Amino acid sequence: MQELLLIILAYLIGSVPSSVWISRHFFGIDIREYGSGNAGATNTFRVLGKKWGTIVMIMDVLKGFLATSLFIFLPKYVGADAEIMRVNFMIGLGLTAVLGHIFPVWANFKGGKGVATLFGMVIAIQPLVAMCCAAVFLLVLFLTRFVSLSSILAGIAFAVFILFIFNVEAQSYKVFSVVVALMIVLTHQKNINRLLQGTENKVPILKHRDRRKARKNRRQNLNDGD
Repeated sequence: MQELLLIILAYLIGSVPSSVWISRHFFGIDIREYGSGNAGATNTFRVLGKKWGTIVMIMDVLKGFLATSLFIFLPKYVGADAEIMRVNFMIGLGLTAVLGHIFPVWANFKGGKGVATLFGMVIAIQPLVAMCCAAVFLLVLFLTRFVSLSSILAGIAFAVFILFIFNVEAQSYKVFSVVVALMIVLTHQKNINRLLQGTENKVPILKHRDRRKARKNRRQNLNDGD
């Protein structure tokens, strides 16, 4: 009964539609009616800018972290001898929060893709793996400015880290890592198509780098014209 109550609470935490509430309160719009129509951090970056996109991303990560950490209210999951049982319960809590983010009860069950919330969940379970995935995400984002591609490769890297690099005993966590990688790829099918067609939008960061490249190209063209 206690586990069930925490699972319900995890869903309610995950259901907090940060991007929807922020867009309505501060801009008088519904973020889901603009850009990609998604209620996630990526679309917030595109529509509302990097300040609000960053705020939404942090809030979504916190949702996953807090929901997954609810196990601390049950003493039987806290002891060192309960590691596998604890990880299993944390996975259940975290996935429920992700489900809440995708189908939020507070926003007519139309939410985001859950990548940031999923990342918060991984931070709670295994921080080192989460940091490695974040490094992959940030590196790809720096090189390409495609959040979708960064998310996909970070999700695949997560499975690689769990299965082949880090010593993870819980079989459920290994299965979970594969499911996560597949889920991220499947939920980004439209993005993958746009990436292949060259029509995927880039997030508005590192624009100074693009301006430097443009100026360099213009100077090069002028020199070639001479």
